[in-house]
Amino acid sequence: CLENSVLLRKTVQSHRPHFIAVHCQEVGGKNYEASMSHVDCFVKELLSSDAMKEYNRVRVYLDENYKSQEHFTALGSCYFLHESLKNIQQFDFKAKKFKKVVGKEIYSDTLESTPMLEKEKFPQDYFPECKWSRKGFIRTRWALADCAFDLVNIHLFHDASNILAWEKSPSFYSGTRQKALGFVLDRITDQRFEKVPYFVFGDFNFRLDTRQVVESLCSTATMQTVRLGDTNEVDKLIFRESENDRKVVLQLEKKLFNYINQDVFRENNGTLFLQFDSELSCFKERLHELEISFPPSYPYSEDSSQGKQYMNTRCPAWCDRVLMSATAKDLVLKPENEEKNLVYDNIGPNVCMGDHKPVYLSFRLTAGAGKANANKHKCCNVQ
Repeated sequence: CLENSVLLRKTVQSHRPHFIAVHCQEVGGKNYEASMSHVDCFVKELLSSDAMKEYNRVRVYLDENYKSQEHFTALGSCYFLHESLKNIQQFDFKAKKFKKVVGKEIYSDTLESTPMLEKEKFPQDYFPECKWSRKGFIRTRWALADCAFDLVNIHLFHDASNILAWEKSPSFYSGTRQKALGFVLDRITDQRFEKVPYFVFGDFNFRLDTRQVVESLCSTATMQTVRLGDTNEVDKLIFRESENDRKVVLQLEKKLFNYINQDVFRENNGTLFLQFDSELSCFKERLHELEISFPPSYPYSEDSSQGKQYMNTRCPAWCDRVLMSATAKDLVLKPENEEKNLVYDNIGPNVCMGDHKPVYLSFRLTAGAGKANANKHKCCNVQ
C-alpha cells in the first residue's frame, strides 16, 4: 500500500488538482479478511502525507463489512478537496439537498446508513456462475458553485474462463457486463433525482473480443483441442505454427492465456488491439471516453520486480476506464481545457501496482461558466 500511496501522491504533486476523486475496487484484495488493515494503512498514509496537507476537507467511504454478503461490494471512494476550493457541496440523497462539506470524515463498515451516497450490489442472478459476487456501484453527487455532477464508482463482472470467452464473439461475459452497466446507467438517470452530468470510473472488466484476438494472433497457426476425459469439455486449446518445428504460439486454458510474444500488447501502447475493444459500443449514446493512449491496464504481474510485465492468465485488456455522459464530456472539453490541462493516462507504468494499473483523468472544470466571476478548478479522477 505504501508504493501505491507514493505514486498517487506524485501524481497529485504533478497535476496539483483542487478536487481529487479516487475510486478503488476489491478493497482488502482477494484475502480481504486478513488484508483489510492494508486499506486503512493506505488511507492513513495518504492523509498524513505532505502532498495532501493542503486538502483540508476529505470524505472516505470504504465498504469493509465483508460479513454482510447481501451488501458487501469491497468498493472504496475517496474524495479530497483543496483548501482553495470554495463553495463545494455534497448531495444528501435522503434529504434530497446539497450540504456544505466541512472537515475530514471516514466511513467504513455499513455504508447503507450513510445518506451522502447510494450503494448497490448487483443481483446474484446477473452472474449465477459466481457463488458470491462483490460487484456493484457507489454514487456520490457534488456541486461546485453552480455545476453539479455525479461520480460513480463501479466494478463489473470478470471473465471466469478464457475458453468460454473464446467460444463465441461477442462473448457470454460481455453480455453480462452490458446488462450490469445498463442497470447502473438506468439507476443514476431515473426520475428520483434531478439529472446531472456523470462520470463513471472504476474496473469495468471490459475485455478484448477473445475470439477475434486469437484469430488475429494465430491466423496461420493450426489448433489442437484437448478435452477432459470424463466430461468431454474443452480443457485447453493449443495453437501451433504450421512450420518452424510446430512451435506453440498460444496456449489457452480456463485461467491461462500464454502467448509467445506479449510485447505486442505494449508496442505503441497496444493501439493495434483497440479494434477488438468493442464492449462500450452499445453505450455510445450514453457513455463517452477520451482517446486511450496507454497500454492495457490488466493483468500485470504482481511480482515487485516485474512492473511492466503482464501475467499469462488473461488476454491483456483495458479494464480500467474513466467514462462520462455527453454533458460531462462537454464540461471536460471546454475551450479552456488546453491540451496540457487534459490528461488521460495510467499511473506507475514501470512500477508494480498490483494486477491493475490505476488510470486517471485530469482536467479543468469552470465553475460559474458564463458569469463574470467564473473560477477555474482542476479536477483529477483516479481509478
